[in-house]
Amino acid sequence: MEKQTSYVKRSQRDYSMSLKLQIVSDIEKGFISVTDTRKKYGIQSRSTIVQWLRKFGNFDWENQTSIKMTKTPEQKIMELEAQVKLLEKQKAFLERQAFVADKKAILFDMMIDLAEKEYHIDIRKNSVPEQLPALKKKNNKQ
Repeated sequence: MEKQTSYVKRSQRDYSMSLKLQIVSDIEKGFISVTDTRKKYGIQSRSTIVQWLRKFGNFDWENQTSIKMTKTPEQKIMELEAQVKLLEKQKAFLERQAFVADKKAILFDMMIDLAEKEYHIDIRKNSVPEQLPALKKKNNKQ
């Protein structure tokens, strides 16, 4: 019995600058580890990610301190473009969810109307519910 692995060896790839910056940002913020990043994106070597961290990150590897490195305008633009793409995807997803929720609400209203008409019962409450006895006593004392 041989173990089958799902790992597929990749040849050398060119990764986009926005992907590199997003990965570096996520690792520095603690959202994901280097190992998990390798698995998620199919990056062959850990050293590739470490190289990106050294090149684009905010950590001074010689002095082992965190510094705020100034980014070139091109890096800032790439980073902002990556954020815009991510926000656009999130917006589209939320719009789809809102659309589905609206359709469900309409469907449920139709079902309640049909049930009320068919069975001649009031399902929706038209009056204010009665107060609890403890609240009535409290309100009467005032």
